Amino acid sequence: MLPSIQDNFPSTPGKVKMDRNNYFGRVTSRWHSTASARLLGCSALLLAFALVVLFRVSSSSDLGDGGYFSHSDVHWAFKPTRLWEKKVRQSCLPRREDNPMVVLVTGAAGFVGTHVSLALKKRGDGVVGIDNFNSYYEVSLKRARQELLAKHGIFVIDADINNAFLLKTVFELVQITHVMHLAAQAGVRYAMENPGSYVQSNIAGLVNIFEICKAANPQPAIVWASSSSVYGLNTKVPFSELDRTDQPASLYAATKKAGEEIAHTYNHIYGLSITGLRFFTVYGPWGRPDMAYFSFTRDILKGKPINIYQGPNNKDLARDFTYIDDIVKGCVASLDTAEKSTGSGGKKTGPAQLRIFNLGNTSPVTVPTLVDILEKYLNVKAKREIVKMPRNGDVPFTHANISAAQTQLQYKPETNLETGLKKFVKWYLSYYGDNTPHESLVAW
Repeated sequence: MLPSIQDNFPSTPGKVKMDRNNYFGRVTSRWHSTASARLLGCSALLLAFALVVLFRVSSSSDLGDGGYFSHSDVHWAFKPTRLWEKKVRQSCLPRREDNPMVVLVTGAAGFVGTHVSLALKKRGDGVVGIDNFNSYYEVSLKRARQELLAKHGIFVIDADINNAFLLKTVFELVQITHVMHLAAQAGVRYAMENPGSYVQSNIAGLVNIFEICKAANPQPAIVWASSSSVYGLNTKVPFSELDRTDQPASLYAATKKAGEEIAHTYNHIYGLSITGLRFFTVYGPWGRPDMAYFSFTRDILKGKPINIYQGPNNKDLARDFTYIDDIVKGCVASLDTAEKSTGSGGKKTGPAQLRIFNLGNTSPVTVPTLVDILEKYLNVKAKREIVKMPRNGDVPFTHANISAAQTQLQYKPETNLETGLKKFVKWYLSYYGDNTPHESLVAW
């Protein structure tokens, strides 16, 4: 299946220089000179208003699965249709009888969200997703994941997690037992271009999820994606959950650290059962095009040179690459072991579970070694350019201590980088064929 790539770049209107005195003087003179001019002006304003209303109504009605405005609108209007309600109910219907879950997965059309949703559905849990399909990377890939989920009976709502009314509607329609909150603005380097999107998604969106969950009766248990980026400038390795996380190296990391503090607050005040997961460089089929292994694959096949960054003292960067199947096992185990929330209608009745886990592979691999493996399975020699690591929020290395996850979740990563990249390359070539996606920011 070949995606259709569309670049959506907003146009910038030009600036028109006016002679203030002459222009506004003439307009004012004409406005006061005749009653017909005033009538004409009022009519124009009314017409413009009518056109705006008509445009919004038509945009809403065209959505089909429930009318709500675009994600850029601060005040969403949402009206569920019978078809929309039917899709939500069917998607949330469990097929297993032994303690089935009904899970709301946010960011369901994302890389991790898609795989977690499929794993839950496969074992018989009820699953409904939500995703705003933003254009941080190619939307066609997200739509392809949505189609994959739909084939397995999973409905993904096209909406933003900041749309409180829509989320309330979902919680009123079905009893959500667990929330797997994976929606976030990803990427370290993009934060330098669009910092507002990180605050909106990673902080405001998280708070909105917590607000909806605290008001639910009964409250669901929540598992959410933090990040290994919270370890920031730490030099002690491997990174442990007990290590300091007050030195973020990027705005992305800072928003995830803020999320952990906010989670503590909602757990303490409202009795929400919350588990945070610090992912370490997740890779695999259906992955994110902004990730280094993905962009290296694309550029190697195109014959384009790839930048291999080096840290201080010409030291190679290293990452604790974790295969998607291992991450999914950790996510599902976190849901399975999550205790019930202790609040009712927004009021805490007792202490609630609060946990944080590293989910990594515990075997950091240098970037040159990653490229060696890609060359092997692509059967193409890479054009390498060694450059100094820029000051853009990246860190020289990551390495996970997973002892807590091993003990409490029985988490055990099983896929090494060579095996995982072989599976990724096979998927990549089958999905893109001879076509590759457009360039994007590279993340780790």
